[in-house]
Formats: sequence, structure tokens, C-alpha cells
Amino acid sequence: MTHDKKTIGIVGARGHTGTELIRLIAAHPALELSFVSSRELDGQRVDAHVPEYRGELRYSAPAHEDLPKLGADVVILALPNGKAAACVEAFDQAGVDPIILDLSADYRFDKRWYYGLPELARDQWRGERRISNPGCYATAMQLSIAPLKDLLAAPPVCFGVSGYSGAGTTPSDKNDPEKLRDNLMPYALTGHMHEKEASFQLGVPVEFMPHVAPHFRGLTVTSNLYLSRQLKREEVLQRFHAAYAGERLVTVLDDAPWVSRIAHQHHAEIGGFAMSTDGKRVVVVATLDNLLKGAATQAMQNINRAIGVDEYTAIPVGRSEWRGAKK
Repeated sequence: MTHDKKTIGIVGARGHTGTELIRLIAAHPALELSFVSSRELDGQRVDAHVPEYRGELRYSAPAHEDLPKLGADVVILALPNGKAAACVEAFDQAGVDPIILDLSADYRFDKRWYYGLPELARDQWRGERRISNPGCYATAMQLSIAPLKDLLAAPPVCFGVSGYSGAGTTPSDKNDPEKLRDNLMPYALTGHMHEKEASFQLGVPVEFMPHVAPHFRGLTVTSNLYLSRQLKREEVLQRFHAAYAGERLVTVLDDAPWVSRIAHQHHAEIGGFAMSTDGKRVVVVATLDNLLKGAATQAMQNINRAIGVDEYTAIPVGRSEWRGAKK
């Protein structure tokens, strides 16, 4: 390892997002993977599962209390909701303070943790070493709503459809290709965690209705926004272009984006901007790859800033041929 590299470990690396993170880290000039934990893959070579990784590292299964002893400069928690606290407590008890980035929802409502949606919260980072990575749907909803938040006349209503990779690797109806074949499966139609998250972070109530579809990766969110005053479509477009000018991972389009075009891409696309005849309602469509901008890519943006390198280091910017975990 070269002395200018930071070491990074992943706790819970078996899932789809863990695989994408390993790919990004493998291409990163300032990071070196020091451990990847997975009880299911314990002892197996990382490069046997992620060919982009070059090295001798094997998956391991350290106990929570042993994580601080591994000495990583950065630790990513890629665990199911409700599982992160035990790991965080182990570092606190040991008096060890690495940069910790949590991919679950566990700290998204904790003001002591930086909520890392860079395009909306970049200026709020105060050097925190505890970072909560936003949810995939919540990212798309917030990017769709934020430029018009000051003009909302009613709670935004968001209809979401995700590929089944968003349901994780633990078998369920929502990631069973046979049950999803020729199907669209609604779930958690009120009170979804990302509904609560977007509402909390935006400071306005958001209504969200998620669904899962037969494709593997990528999500689309269609948001219905009622406005307190009449706007022309050009004014709406101007707001979005101004909000995301210079943002390399948010692309504002004229037409509504397609989810099939966002798979394996690291940016979000926002478009459509269909206006009602009275100019007081607009429908906005956002797409992103739930495993990348909705998870691993956004994590890398946050980690890059926390370790003091350019935010987009090792992230393919713009339309790329990144292919990730094919299914």
C-alpha cells in the first residue's frame, strides 16, 4: 500500500451495493480496500465475486467489537436497517474514530450525522466523520421537489417504480423474478421509510407510493407538484437548470427520462416538466440507478469529500459503459 492511500473497509459487502462499492474502490487512486465482511462469503476471495478487484483479499466475518481493531481509515456500513448501531457503538466504546458512512436508514434522522445528498446538502457539511447516505427513492424525490419547494401549495405526490435489486438479496416476493414477471407490485403505500426521509429532509410532507417491477436495476419517480402561483414551463425549467448548474451527476432534460437509459449510469436524470393548463401544477420525472447514484456512487461522493479529494474521484461522470452487477 502506498502511504498516500486511505484504507477502507465494508461491513456487509455481500449485497448488490457492496459489490458496486468494491468496483468503485478498486478504481480509486486514494483508497485501498482493507477488509470486506460477509458471513455468507467468509473465506472466499473477493476477486472471485468482483473481477474488477485485483488483490489477495478475502471476505471475512469479524465480530462487531473487533471492527475497531482492523484499523481502517474509512468504514462503510452496508447493513440492513436497524443493524448499524451495534457497529457504531463498537467504535465509540473503543475510542476509535474512523470516517463512518452508513448506507441504511438508521441515522438519516439524526442531526448529529451529516446527511449526504451532496447536490442539496454540500454546503451543510462541517467536516463530520459520521455520514448518513440517503435512500435511493428519497434522493430522486428530493432532487425532483427541492427547486420548487418554496412554491408548493400541497404535499407532493410521488409514484415510484424500482427494479427488484432495490429489494436486496434476501429472498422475498419483491425480488422474485417469477412473481414479478409481467407484473407491477405495489407495497408500503403509506409510511414508507423514504417517504418519511424525504419529508424530514425537505421540511415539507411528501406522499409516496412505491412499486417494484420486473427489471433488475434503476428506478423512476413521477412527482405531482401543486404550485401556489401560476408558472410557465420555461420558468420551471429555469429553476431546475439553476438548481443543478454545474452538478456533474444531475442532468436536467426537456423530455421525461426513461429508466432503461439510466441503468449502470452514475448520474440522475430529471425531466418531463408537464404543466397543467392553469400553470399551477407540474409533473416532474426523475430516474437514477438505485445501486449507483441511489447508493454506491453517492457514498463515494461523500467519502471523497471526507478524505479531502475531488468529489468525483473514481466516479465515471456522464453517460458511461459501466456495467456493474448484471442480472
